[in-house]
Order: sequence, then structure tokens, then C-alpha cells
Amino acid sequence: MLDFPRWKVISISLLLAFGVLMSIPSLLPASAIKYWPSFLPEETINLGLDLQGGSHILLEADPSDVGKTRLETMEESMRAEMRRASPRIGIGDISRKDGVLSFMVRDSTQVDAAREAILPLTTGAGLTGQRDWEIEIRDDTRFVLTQTDAGLSTAVENAMETATDVIRRRIDALGTREPTIIRQGDTRIVVQVPGLDDPQALKELLGKTAKLEFKLVDFEADPNAIAEGRPPVGSQIFPYPDNPSGLPNIAVKRLGGITGDKLTDAGQGFDQQTNAPVVNITFDSEGGAKFARLTQNNVGRPFAIILDGEVLSAPNINEPILGGSAQISGNFTVDSANQLAIALRSGALPVELKIVEERTVGPDLGADSIRKGMIAAIIATVAVLSFMIITYGRFGVYANIALALNLFIIVGVMALFNATLTLPGIAGFVLTVGAAVDANVLINERIREERKRGRRVLQAIEVGYKEASRAIFDANITNVIAGLLLFIFGSGPVKGFAVVLMIGIISSVFTAVVVTRMLVALWVRRARPQELVI
Repeated sequence: MLDFPRWKVISISLLLAFGVLMSIPSLLPASAIKYWPSFLPEETINLGLDLQGGSHILLEADPSDVGKTRLETMEESMRAEMRRASPRIGIGDISRKDGVLSFMVRDSTQVDAAREAILPLTTGAGLTGQRDWEIEIRDDTRFVLTQTDAGLSTAVENAMETATDVIRRRIDALGTREPTIIRQGDTRIVVQVPGLDDPQALKELLGKTAKLEFKLVDFEADPNAIAEGRPPVGSQIFPYPDNPSGLPNIAVKRLGGITGDKLTDAGQGFDQQTNAPVVNITFDSEGGAKFARLTQNNVGRPFAIILDGEVLSAPNINEPILGGSAQISGNFTVDSANQLAIALRSGALPVELKIVEERTVGPDLGADSIRKGMIAAIIATVAVLSFMIITYGRFGVYANIALALNLFIIVGVMALFNATLTLPGIAGFVLTVGAAVDANVLINERIREERKRGRRVLQAIEVGYKEASRAIFDANITNVIAGLLLFIFGSGPVKGFAVVLMIGIISSVFTAVVVTRMLVALWVRRARPQELVI
């Protein structure tokens, strides 16, 4: 147990040196980081929302929006399948009332063919064994498609997962570090962005669904009917604030357009003629081909550029646009055009999210929390160091060296993984200081007992470390399990506490058992003591 060959001493020493080296950038003031050599590790611990200030936003989705989107998608897919059928299947007007899609097949002999065409559009809803749509035939020729509860629940879950990814991409595009983006319940997302100077910009960016659509304008629609909100059959009405004609609304064809999910890139630019801010977009191969067909077949007609249910502009198609690129114009500023570009690049939110809670934490509160947390940590550390030296003498000094190295290792590991330190994390830090010496207390007390039983110095030390280590490992394994459960099932601050706690437990076992045993072995080898003062 006390046999430490040179290679083992060197290995442990290098590991400890690496941990200390990793921790130094996090302990230096921000002004001194620029003098830190570039060839050395530069990773630092990030401070959480409660320590450096920032924004906390709670977003909530309306599941009914997902149902409406699924109805639109099913209608367009169903129409396409009917057109592709051979022979083509003729259908009557389609109704989307109360979340149910219904239509009538004109030729009763094609009912079976229509069902075969629609069936592949329905899939299994997760692991429930149910399909996501129920297909019912009434009065021999009328099809009624109803969303199942299992299908809608699966769609909502998928939409929220996608929305979480989209929000993360949008925030990353702002250049912020270590945002916290987590699901809360079935329809809510918590967003915390530490150190954000402009929370209003964050709200505008996250609140933007960024659902982009290109649809043909229904120029045959009656302006009076549009003003009264009565769209023609096959069309729909959208608000158009900047309509040159002065009308507040515009009618567009409901089907046959292009959606923004075919975009591969978007960026802020300037119009070459007016120098006004615009957004330049690029389609993928499928979207570019579809956009080319749309513009080729409708030269001379206007098409509307719709963002989140509002028409930005409705330019004429003067010539086919074949390059897979287009330009979105409107009353943009440089900032608003850049925000729209970020939203389009990150993808559209599959469901509208509304801000239901908002909090802004100032940096002064975080500075006060850090100051008080440091005071608590210093007092705890000094008290523990003093107790160990007074109680165990030389062995207490070794325990204190291990404790100091343990603190450096915790900081170094957190910096290595770019972890975030929160106020509960500081509490976990302080708790680790006290718990870190538990192992040394057990070892030292066991060595005392072995000496009282008459064992020689070397035997007492060896048996003390061997027997106490079993209890130490058992106790700390249960603590790690508890910390792991806190991390898995906790959220926000609880996760921060669990991270520091688990890192502290693992590093404290290493320093308290392995490092102190190495120090004791080196001392015993050099001094050959005949008596222990412990």
C-alpha cells in the first residue's frame, strides 16, 4: 500500500500539475487573461445567470397551432397524391372544420384507390400502436381524416424538440456563451442567457416564429371582400401593413407556394438600387427548382413574401429566378434585417412561442453573490485547515495539501468542460471543502486505533489506509449516485449544484486517498519514523 515507485509519483504529480494549470485562468482577473501565454490552457469557468446577470425567459407553445399546421400539410400532401394517381382522382372542395379534414371523391369507383393513396400519408404514433390519423369513409364517397390524440401528442413533442434546437441555434448566433435552454413540462421552454446586454433583442428574436412563405397573390379577388375579411375560395387573407395601394390586407393563393424550410442560407445585405437593408436568401436544390418553376410559370404576376402571417412585400415576377437565390425587401433596418437573417438561418419554429415570464438579473446582484460566496468559502476553508492541523499534526498538513489540490482540480475540471458556475454551485463548492477531509479523518482515526492496538508505525499506516479506503469508496459511491440523480432530474440551479458536487466527490477521493498516501509514503521512506504524533 505504501510502495510508490518513481513512475507512479511522476504520473500523479503531472496529473496534479495539469489540474492546477487548468484552474489558473479561471482564478485570474479578466484584465490579466490577455497576458496568459497562448500555448497554455485558456479555458475558464463560465458564470451562471445568478452570478453575472442576464435574462431569464419562459416560453410557452399552443398545441392547437401544431394541429393546424398538420391539417395544412395533410391537405397539400393529399392533393398531390390525388394528382399523381393514375388515373387522376377527382375530389370536391376540402373542409377543415374543427380540426377535421374532409372531402368527397367525385367518382365512387375511385374510393378504394383514394384510400390506398392516402394511407401512406399516415404513420404510427410513437410506440402507442395507434396511427396518427384516422381515415373514415362516410356516405360511400366522403373521406373524413381525424387527428388521433396519440398522433397530436407525438407531433407536439417533436415540435417542442425542434423548437428547442432552433432556439439554441438562434442564441448561439448572437455570440453568447453557455446559455441554459431546457424543456419544462410538455409545452414550455426555459431560456437563460448569462451576461446578455440587450434582453430586448433576445425577446424579439425568440418571439419570432420566422415562418417564411412565398405565395401567389390572388389579383382577381374583390378588394371590398378582402377589406371585409372574406377571402375567395382557395385563397386566404393576410395583413399587409406596407401595401402601396393603401389596403390593409391582401389575398393570396392558399396552396402551391414555397416555405422557408427549403432555405440553406440567409444574410443581411443592401439593395443594389436603393441601398436599403434587405435579406438575401439561398434555397437548397429542391427549393431552388420549385422557386424557379413558380417564377417561370407566373411571369408578370405578383407574389407575396409572408413572414409570420404578415406580408412584407408583394413584388411582380418580372423574369424567372433560376439561380436558387432571392431577396427579401421591406421596411428593414440593418439590425432588424440581421435578426431576420439569423432567424431564417436557424430555421423556423414549428410552433409559435409566447413569452409568459421574463426576469432580468443585474450584474450587481451577481457580484454581491460572488462576494458573499467567497467569504463563506474562505471561512469554511480556514476553519477546516485549522481543525486538521490542530487535531492530526503532520497528517493534518498532508490532508490540507490534498484539500488545496482538490479545490484547484475542481476548478480545472469545470474549466476543461466549459462548465457554468452558479450560486448553488458555490454552495456545492463550500460543501465539498467540508466533505473533502472526511476521508482523511477516517484514515487518521483508523491509524490511531491501529497504533493503540500495538501495531508498528508502518503497519498502522498501511492497515489504516487499506481498511478506511473501503468505507470511503462505499460512502462516496452513494453520494455520486445521489448527485447523478440530481443532475438527471433537476433543472437549472439544481444541475449546477450536482455538477460541482460530483466533481468534488471524485476529486476529493483521489486527493484524500491517493495523494495523501503518496505524501505519507515519501515521508516514511525518507524519515523512517519510530513513533507517530497523530
